[in-house]
Amino acid sequence: MKTIVVQPVTRVEGGARVLINLDEQGNVKDTKMQIMELRGFERFAVGRPVEDMARITTRICGVCPISHHLAAGKAMDAVFGVTPPPAGHRLRELLNAVAYCEEHILHFYFLAGPDFIMGMDVDPSVRNIIGIIGKVPDIAKQVVKARQTCGRMVEIIAGRSIHPVLNVPGGVSKPLTEEEREKMQKMAAEVLEFAKFSIAFAKENIFYKLSEETLAIGAIKTGFLGTVKKDGALDLYDGHLRLMKADGQDATDFEYNDYKEYIGEHIEPWAMVKFPYAKKWGGWSLDNDNPQGQYRVNTLARMNVCDYISTPLADAELKEFRNRFGRYPQTTILYNWARLIELLYNAELVVHILQDPLVTDIDTRVPVKLVAGHGIGCVEAPRGTLIHEYECDDKGLVTKVNLVVGTTHNNGPINMSVNQAATSLIKNGQYDQALLNKVEVAIRAYDPCFSCASHTLDGRLSLSLDIADHNGQIIDKMSM
Repeated sequence: MKTIVVQPVTRVEGGARVLINLDEQGNVKDTKMQIMELRGFERFAVGRPVEDMARITTRICGVCPISHHLAAGKAMDAVFGVTPPPAGHRLRELLNAVAYCEEHILHFYFLAGPDFIMGMDVDPSVRNIIGIIGKVPDIAKQVVKARQTCGRMVEIIAGRSIHPVLNVPGGVSKPLTEEEREKMQKMAAEVLEFAKFSIAFAKENIFYKLSEETLAIGAIKTGFLGTVKKDGALDLYDGHLRLMKADGQDATDFEYNDYKEYIGEHIEPWAMVKFPYAKKWGGWSLDNDNPQGQYRVNTLARMNVCDYISTPLADAELKEFRNRFGRYPQTTILYNWARLIELLYNAELVVHILQDPLVTDIDTRVPVKLVAGHGIGCVEAPRGTLIHEYECDDKGLVTKVNLVVGTTHNNGPINMSVNQAATSLIKNGQYDQALLNKVEVAIRAYDPCFSCASHTLDGRLSLSLDIADHNGQIIDKMSM
């Protein structure tokens, strides 16, 4: 039996590899995607004051620190048994929307975009952001400017563009001044125009031209999980969770505090990342023909679970999306299209929030007193539903942490998509680098953050290491 190793998976956050095992005829026998890092945040946060968690967890990832900051903030509020005042809540929503704009621009143009703008079969030396700069320099300049503008807005709101210091138990650490709001309104208008351009450009030059072969890459069938408001509108910061099967049936709405009643966490000995699954769907399986318990999160999932989008431009795009692909599309490649709908939604939302007089109210936090000792926070991160759960002792020191991040939810489906792509593309032992890149395309559609997903060090996961000498020869093995 031959094993094809794709390592590292490129243009994703963090490190991973794909193992494709072929049978004697050269066809795919099985596949595994393995995340090749260990973060350990669930363990080394133990013993720290719970009010530090909003700053500690931003270090999990430099790409999505805002999401961890916000989920931690909500979990801290729950530990202290407080609700932020309206202005504090509004500023957190604003920060979330700006961060979404920055990260969705990053993924489309820097990570996924090169496959579509440059072509999946071109040499990898030009199938990247540098190649895009050479091919469409005017657009590349707009991309850099838009991300820089978003980063500056994050800094204005949260104090830092990478590791924010905004959230404190009971609200946020500083209000937004009128001068800052006026400055940000001009920035937000520019980002909205770029979002409108991006989805129009992508539809005309990429999405409308997707072939059936491309749409088939990584195609699987699963259920979906995402956050919605009480009326079913898309919500990325607050609301309740909606879990539904592939055809939209058996949809269940529940509060995120009750997530353990609906979501289990399966462990496989070959993986350093947990496999969440829907508890009430009959077990766990990665079998593409009978995927028990499997659901997906992230952009496509959110387009499927919501009834509508509350901003007009994005809602119009959602209607077009559904007219083309149906009410509950499953096609993995469509994550990329859904991501630009969300970019437009968040750009509209930033403009809307900055028009609200409440956003400059100076009453941004409430006094706190340790009363609960346990708290759960949940937001929709760009990569999917993000859950932070903390337990504390009577001194407010953390005794237990559980993190369920977007890429963790998608761990099973990503493995299924990898298997589907490899099985459909590799026949009779025939493959090349362009073909293997299409397997990676299936992974990149999910915009995975492997640094966020690999964080457990709690005795439930096994770890095997090969120890090599300077020549690369294996001289010892170690497991723990």
